[in-house]
Amino acid sequence: MADHTLAVDLGGTTMRAAVIERGGYVVERCAQATPQADRCPDALLALVRDLLAQHPVGGAVIGVPGLIDHRAGALEHAPNLPPGWAAELREDVLSDHLGVAVALGNDADLAAVGEVSFGAGRGVDDLVYVTVSTGVGAGVILGGQLLRGRRSLAELGHTIVDLTAIRQGDPGKAEDRGSGSALGRHAERAGLSVTGAELAAQVRAGDPTATDVWDEVAGVAAAAVVNATHLYSPERVVLGGGMGRDPLLIPIVAAAIAEHGPAGEWQPQLRTAELGDDAGLVGAARWHDLTEQTA
Repeated sequence: MADHTLAVDLGGTTMRAAVIERGGYVVERCAQATPQADRCPDALLALVRDLLAQHPVGGAVIGVPGLIDHRAGALEHAPNLPPGWAAELREDVLSDHLGVAVALGNDADLAAVGEVSFGAGRGVDDLVYVTVSTGVGAGVILGGQLLRGRRSLAELGHTIVDLTAIRQGDPGKAEDRGSGSALGRHAERAGLSVTGAELAAQVRAGDPTATDVWDEVAGVAAAAVVNATHLYSPERVVLGGGMGRDPLLIPIVAAAIAEHGPAGEWQPQLRTAELGDDAGLVGAARWHDLTEQTA
């Protein structure tokens, strides 16, 4: 059906797919672990075969964690996907395999489209969506359209937050210092053998060491968000991802924006993502509406 879209979220650990109605409703979904040995087209077909058999769709939108060349319709770089997949993630190749038109989108861009259309970004034209999870990513909506050029943009995780560290040979990017992965590394250095969720629980219980770790990592994530507010002057910032949606992070980001962000009436509202892990899948329903510009 022309008003149904096949949405796919390709992650390094898990692949998810769903058939989405134009209004953002999830008709049916499925998920499976990302096979490290299979070729990409084979793994993708295995994931969506039953969905396509039961639900005819007008096209497919595939979200990937990497840099996309929209002019070529190809993924350029995605270090978290299995080796060899990036070269096979091309719109023309995947269209031939799936039998429908395919569009590739950066996963954070898709989530931004989802949240501005159906979630915490409704009612604004200018929005920055930031995901703080294993890594840090962002998608930007300006004037009701997804911001992109020839390539996908807003690679917030790769922005520099500590130039001195980089000069000394240490990681100094937002993703290195302000992500869920960074939380685990900092906890380990502090002598805590815990996951990010366990550390957050210790913070809530008042553990001082866990609190110091959390505040350090969350402070870097907040700085990255503040940088994005100055770059794009959004009306609203939406935080997504496992760490991004944690209530512990919200006041830290809010305080950083209040102190260092745009002043007065230009200071953006701050919201937590409403669609959770479905933001990218649901965003497929309006992907073409918000990406009408030619890359």
